[in-house]
Amino acid sequence: MQMPRKTIFLLIFLVSSSSAAGPRKYTAQFDQHFKKYAKRYFGVAFDWRWFKAQAIAESGLNDKAESWVKAKGLMQLMPATFEEIQKRRPEFADVHDPQWNIAAGIYYDRILWKMWDAIESLVDHLSFTFGAYNAGLRTVQKAQEVAKAKGHNETLWEAIVQIAPEVPRWRHEETLGYVEKIHGLVDEVEK
Repeated sequence: MQMPRKTIFLLIFLVSSSSAAGPRKYTAQFDQHFKKYAKRYFGVAFDWRWFKAQAIAESGLNDKAESWVKAKGLMQLMPATFEEIQKRRPEFADVHDPQWNIAAGIYYDRILWKMWDAIESLVDHLSFTFGAYNAGLRTVQKAQEVAKAKGHNETLWEAIVQIAPEVPRWRHEETLGYVEKIHGLVDEVEK
């Protein structure tokens, strides 16, 4: 029995569209910078793909991106944040240069990472780091204070997620979505 032409075309369409729905391909154009600065600031064994996933969440890997609040580049750095980093690292010449934007973003991640050295879980440690990158260090610290006051373990990101709506003046949906997005994207980044 021969299949009708319509059925054949439908099957071809379904097969081709299902493979198109697989993992997305992201440009490898900036990978050398993610690898270099992840290694420099986090060590040889640290998975550099976390920072590429962060840049995808921040800018969609658009090195020309500029947000409504004037955050710039791949890592969406605020001008004041970049200037502060530049005081410590004057070789980071220009926030618009992808290399220095990535270097400064990962350097800033390292500063935030050190704030939670007591957190043993890699996933929680990364969540606090990325959460502070997005919302600001003080906002995440306030969230920890609220979590602790409510009897939660303030070193677990899940506790922060639970109490987030109770933290005043925090656009928590944005931050929680941002952290979740990075965790979802890291496995899509090719090694």
